[in-house]
Amino acid sequence: MHSGRQLSTSIDATVPTAARMYDYYLGGKDNYAADRAAVEELDKVVPSTRALALNNRRFLQRVVRTLAEDHGIRQFLDHGSGLPTQNNVHQVAQQVDPTTHVVYVDNDPMVLVHGRALLEQDERTAVIQADMRETEQIFSHPETQRLIDFSQPVAVLFNSVMHCIPDSETDGPAALAARVARRLVPGSFMVMCQLVSEDEKVRAFVTDFMDQATQGHWGRVRQQKDVAGWFEELDVLDPGLVEVSTWRPDTEVSPRQLTQEWIEFGGVGRIG
Repeated sequence: MHSGRQLSTSIDATVPTAARMYDYYLGGKDNYAADRAAVEELDKVVPSTRALALNNRRFLQRVVRTLAEDHGIRQFLDHGSGLPTQNNVHQVAQQVDPTTHVVYVDNDPMVLVHGRALLEQDERTAVIQADMRETEQIFSHPETQRLIDFSQPVAVLFNSVMHCIPDSETDGPAALAARVARRLVPGSFMVMCQLVSEDEKVRAFVTDFMDQATQGHWGRVRQQKDVAGWFEELDVLDPGLVEVSTWRPDTEVSPRQLTQEWIEFGGVGRIG
């Protein structure tokens, strides 16, 4: 149904990517001058973005640990996974059960190179290059078929990536979430969050800036009501849909998002 998108196999250091900008925010080294320059410009208007990125990463780690420990999930399919950093999904999940299988999906060729190098000795984990909207291609990929048994519960992750997808009746976030959910058995989970703002000026600035900086590889900053729509058919786990630093924090003094010009908003939904 969704095919024909040409994915680059070469790395263009002159054009920022969301994955490399995120890597820089997290203190990584897999980024270029263009990515760092874009981050500096973005910070002039939304200065809380570095803290937001760190809090989002901690949210992902708490979610994976919760699904593995409390719900027995042993299969994770991570869309738009980004560049490898510390405490990746497979590392967190395999601390609970070393036999856990993880498939990472990203369209950035740099993610593919670094991910495969990291996972070369791990037969329970794979990285595939695909556009996250290519559901059929992702689910039927040989590595996905090797590692994921879709007759059993799976946790599908869309962590801080839906804002990279433009609106579309067939390929937008709502349609993508529904298409993936239909393929999952009861007891599976979907983790979804994205950048939102209730400030129209912030939404417009960031959307335009990132669309130009990434040369069209961007969707838009949305509102909380947009994200809530993706969960309408799911059983949302407590504490519901929230700013992600408040999702089951490890301690009362865990870092919180202190400014609100934009936030990472979402949660975890279970397939009934």
